[in-house]
Amino acid sequence: MARRLSHHDYTVGWVCALPDELTAAQEMLDEEHQNLPSNHTDSNIYTLGSIGAHNVVLACLPAGQTGTNSAVAVAMQMKTTFPAVRFGLMVGIGGGVPSKEADIRLGDVVVSQPGNGHGGVVQYDFGKSTPTGFKRTGFLNAPPTILLAAVTKLRSNLDRGRSSLSPHLSKLGNLPKFGRDQAGSDLLFEAEYNHSGQDSCLSCTTARTVQRNERADNIPMIYYGAIASGNQVMRDGVERDKISSEFGGVLCFEMEAAGLMNTFPCLVIRGICDYADSHKNKRWQPYAAGTAAAYAKELLGVIPAADVVDTQTVDEALREQALSKGRAVLTRRWADERSCSLATGVLQMEGYKSSSK
Repeated sequence: MARRLSHHDYTVGWVCALPDELTAAQEMLDEEHQNLPSNHTDSNIYTLGSIGAHNVVLACLPAGQTGTNSAVAVAMQMKTTFPAVRFGLMVGIGGGVPSKEADIRLGDVVVSQPGNGHGGVVQYDFGKSTPTGFKRTGFLNAPPTILLAAVTKLRSNLDRGRSSLSPHLSKLGNLPKFGRDQAGSDLLFEAEYNHSGQDSCLSCTTARTVQRNERADNIPMIYYGAIASGNQVMRDGVERDKISSEFGGVLCFEMEAAGLMNTFPCLVIRGICDYADSHKNKRWQPYAAGTAAAYAKELLGVIPAADVVDTQTVDEALREQALSKGRAVLTRRWADERSCSLATGVLQMEGYKSSSK
C-alpha cells in the first residue's frame, strides 16, 4: 500500500506544462504516495512520490494555459500548500538553437546555467519601446546554489562515464509513444527556409537541410547555458538566431521559466523537441519530455537529502532576497544623498570664496 506523508514532508517541487511532461515525470518516481487533502484555495492537482531520498511534489499547468503567468500561479500555490519545499525543477520540452558552438540535436537536454551577465534564463519579450527600438529590461535570478552545485557534480559524473541517463530513460520503455524510434527523423533546415505543407515536412526540400555529422550513438547530449523564455511560441529561424545573438548565445526557447525564476527558485531543464523554427511539430515531444525528466531524476540522485533539509525553504529564500534588495536600495539612496550633500557643500564653499574676493 502506498505511503501517506504530510504536506511538510515534501522538499522538492517539480513543475511541468504539458501532459507528456507530467507522464514522464511520474514515471521517474521510485515510489508514489497517497494523495493528501486538498486546499480549497489551491486549484492544482498534485502527484506525490519520492526519488531516492527526496520526497517530490509534481504539478502540471492547467490544460491549454501555458505561459509565464500560468507557471507562476501553479508554483505559488504549490509553495503555499507544501511549505517545506526548498527548491523547484521546471522540467519539460523546448525549442533548440543549433549553432557552431552547440551542435544541439532533437532529444538533447538543455539546463539553465548563469553566464554572460544573466542568471541562466532571459525573458526576451519583456521590455519597453524606445525611439531606437525595443529595449529589453529586467533581470531574472539564478538557480539556487544547491542545484548549481549538483549540476557541477553531475557534469563531472558524465565526463567520467558514470551516467544513469539511459537506465532512467528505460523506465519509459513500456510507453511506446515515448520511444525515440517513434519520433522520426531529425532534420535541421536552414534558418531562412520556411516550412511548406501541413504538419509534416514531406513537402520541404531536403536541399535546404543543414548537413551534420552523424553521432556515434543515440545517447542525448547535455548542454548548459542560457534559456530564452517568453509568452509566445518561437517558430522563426531567423528571429531565433537574432535573439540568440543579442543575448550572447542562447541554447533553447520555452514559455514558462521566466515566470518562475524570481518567485520560485528553480533549475530549468528542457528536452529539445524542435528547432524553434517554422518546421516545428509535435512528433519529438514525448521523447524529449522523457530525456528532460531522466536528467532531472539523475540530478536529484547526486543531491544529499541532508543538504536539502539544511537549505532555506522557498519562502525563506524569497524573504531574504527581498531584504537584500531593500538594503541595496537604501544603501544607494544614502550614497546619493551623501554625494548631493557633499556637492552642495562644495558649491557653497566656492560661492563663499567668490564673495570674499
